[in-house]
Amino acid sequence: MTGTRQPPAILVAGPTASGKSALALDLAERVGGVVINADSMQVYRELRVITARPTDADLARVPHELYGVRPAAEAGTAAWWRGAALAAMDRAWQAGRVPILCGGTGLYFAALTEGLAEVPPVPAVARAEARRLLAEEGPAALHARLAALDPETAATLRPSDSQRIARAYEVATGTGQGLRAWQKAGGTGPAPFDFAGVVLDPPRDALRAAIAARWDMMLREGAIEEVRALGEQHLNPALPAMRAHGVPELLAHLAGRMTLEEASKRAILNTGQYTKRQATWFRHHDLAGPARTRRFAARWANNTQDSESLLEYFALFLGKAR
Repeated sequence: MTGTRQPPAILVAGPTASGKSALALDLAERVGGVVINADSMQVYRELRVITARPTDADLARVPHELYGVRPAAEAGTAAWWRGAALAAMDRAWQAGRVPILCGGTGLYFAALTEGLAEVPPVPAVARAEARRLLAEEGPAALHARLAALDPETAATLRPSDSQRIARAYEVATGTGQGLRAWQKAGGTGPAPFDFAGVVLDPPRDALRAAIAARWDMMLREGAIEEVRALGEQHLNPALPAMRAHGVPELLAHLAGRMTLEEASKRAILNTGQYTKRQATWFRHHDLAGPARTRRFAARWANNTQDSESLLEYFALFLGKAR
């Protein structure tokens, strides 16, 4: 690096099953990169198959970071991930490699490229109360409570988004100020990197087919056994890992509440609906963060067939940024 130019980093994002992991692998081989996980479910140790984490063959091709590093019993947060990702990015550059962040969790990318609000520690009693209400009343009822306390934050959350609703409720009751208000007050700024990124956006029919094919592959590779072992831990069902796509459905199957065919149909449908929300998020957010000096903005790919042009695009970015 020369002068005051920030080190470059690459963002590869997109909905579940859009082909971003394959692109990140090819890119890492081309430019000498480290693939850093930016998926909120692939961080969990127990969810190797059901979240389609990189295979042993993938791990042998290029270095990977932040995959399977957290127990399912401990909820990962955007703040935790940001700190871990920044440390991984620094390690990559110390080793002479390019950080390539790959995933589908928009909040993680925003935490890195836009920053996070500095929310004061929430008292344990407020956190316990939020979790109790969530378990007893459900997310929709807790969302209604949140709307009465903090309508601004409640308006940004879906009534079914249990984990974020509980977090917003505990912040409102535990700090006396809503989460959106804390976010507006400022906090950590954008990470000190020059970002360029791509959001993969395959056609919906191709994405649905990829989701179904991946589900069949997961079943062949041991997803049922993996979910059975997770269920035997008797974890709080509100934990993020317990809500990973396919986990609730296979737990219901293992408990005898639905057939495997029914569980599969529901898991595929729910995953497809989630990819729509992912795509909507990426359409309304600048992947590389707020307006800053950078050589390339985020780009869209209509499919994954043009990977060679994307590889050339990022090689050009790195050649100019270095």
